[in-house]
Amino acid sequence: MNGFKEMTASTPRTVLSLYMRVFRVARTWQAHSGVASDTLAERKYILQEARTLFRQNQHVMDQETIKSCIKECEARIEIGLHYKNPYPRATYLPPMGLATLKGRKLRTQQRLRKQAKPIYLQSHDET
Repeated sequence: MNGFKEMTASTPRTVLSLYMRVFRVARTWQAHSGVASDTLAERKYILQEARTLFRQNQHVMDQETIKSCIKECEARIEIGLHYKNPYPRATYLPPMGLATLKGRKLRTQQRLRKQAKPIYLQSHDET
């Protein structure tokens, strides 16, 4: 029980630290193209995305969900810095491309698609 209290006490600190890290990344972000307008647009996207996702998840209390959100944020930061692209990487499996419209195969495909979704795209809905 004591470990649970320690984890919940450090979680807000971890989340706040991550939020501030995103803002530091946005402040120093340079677009790969080197064009000033691209840099401003990408900085704006980073800030807007961070605010949206952090506000969307501010009422989450489940520790596993919080851990998942933290992992997603860290992954998106690292991928963005590595590829010099702040936008989420695309997944190339067309929605419902492999399943029939009803039945067991559809449910199986939905489950497999959910399992295969990368950690950095967990907060994005399928379109």
